[in-house]
Amino acid sequence: MKRRVVVFLFIVFLGSSALVSAQTEPEDTAMATDEYQDSFYESLKQKGIENYDKAIVSLEKCIKLKPNDAVAYFELGKNYLKLKDYQAAQNSFEKATQLDPKNKWYWLGIYDVSYETKNYSLAIETIQKIIPFDEEYKDDLISLYMITNQFDKALLTINEMNDKFGKSEDRERYKLQILSQGKHQNVEIDNLINQIKQNPKKESNYVNLIILYSQSEETDKALEVAKQLAKEVPSSDWAQVSLFKGYIDKNEGDSAIKSMNFILSNPKIDSKIKHRTLNEFLIYVNKNPQYASDLEKAIGYFDNDPNVDVAKEIGKFYHNKGQYENAIKYYEKNLSARSDTDRETNLLLLEVYTLAKQFEPMTKRAMTMIEVYPSQPQFYYYAGLGNNQLKQFKNAKTVLEMGLDYVVDDKKMEANFNIQLGEAYNGLGDAKKKEEYFLKANELLKQKK
Repeated sequence: MKRRVVVFLFIVFLGSSALVSAQTEPEDTAMATDEYQDSFYESLKQKGIENYDKAIVSLEKCIKLKPNDAVAYFELGKNYLKLKDYQAAQNSFEKATQLDPKNKWYWLGIYDVSYETKNYSLAIETIQKIIPFDEEYKDDLISLYMITNQFDKALLTINEMNDKFGKSEDRERYKLQILSQGKHQNVEIDNLINQIKQNPKKESNYVNLIILYSQSEETDKALEVAKQLAKEVPSSDWAQVSLFKGYIDKNEGDSAIKSMNFILSNPKIDSKIKHRTLNEFLIYVNKNPQYASDLEKAIGYFDNDPNVDVAKEIGKFYHNKGQYENAIKYYEKNLSARSDTDRETNLLLLEVYTLAKQFEPMTKRAMTMIEVYPSQPQFYYYAGLGNNQLKQFKNAKTVLEMGLDYVVDDKKMEANFNIQLGEAYNGLGDAKKKEEYFLKANELLKQKK
């Protein structure tokens, strides 16, 4: 009986049966003598009604009559296996293989024992002896390699079987499990490079190689493969990745936008490639601001991306470039599309509001965030700063005094609070308090040094 071994998440071991060999089951072999035949058929009858002990007694009579009869030993092994007497079953099957090593069924008997006892080293050794009779048993070998964590061997055998018999659902699932671990990707990368050399017009090999390079953060290599794909298979969706890069390099903005939108909207293309594409377009737009509206449209493709806050990252880009109006626009876009209370984005937005001298929206947002994060001193500071700039000195004093209680082990922040409190008291006409807070701020800044 052929037993297909299937692994689910490397721990579940299942079997299915198929008879694919042209060899004849041993019980179909003609019997030599009447006495032998009587005992042999009696054993089959007893096995059929699950009287395995009686079947064994009859088979032992057969062996006395024909001590070198492999068929009787094989049947004996099957009955011992039914009784879960695994050692006796294995001994019987091994005797059958010694007497007739070219019969696949006898080796499968040993394989059944190894399967039942989870003796995977014996199972691998045995299945390798069965494969010369039937190469499709390499699928069982793959499953055994998966169980025993021999993933390199499994991957090599998967590729062999795919080349010879075509892909199967089980093999593709195993391959995904192996490649998800990362360290085995080099074997598959080498395989795909060879496949591309042998068949340069087969798109799937390029795509799989691009994905592997992308997953391992080798985006430059992924783009090189995309370039090669564009040359060999120009109609491929993935070829657009290479075409986009070419349009950007040649400053063909309209063509680059068309190619970019195709890439970003295509569910087949890996998300890391999409992020790289958008980032390159962002750099391009920084030099060619007439395409800013196309950048905004492109960001919409990432609204539901769980991995990267694209609008926030673009906001940071403009923030670092000193383009505060653009930074504000994208930080606000991020907060609107995702979480309006995201702490990091709000602090970035408050900082850039300050740099852009937009104190009214800064003060309003800071006061709102105090309600959300009542123990975060940064929001009190920005609220105080904003109120001072708007000449709302009483409000500034109140909020700064509240927030100062939450400043712990941060001399610079404590100094900044005192500076703003000094400004608030100055606005309220209290010169003594103003000097008091300024002097305290100065002392704190000295301590920091």
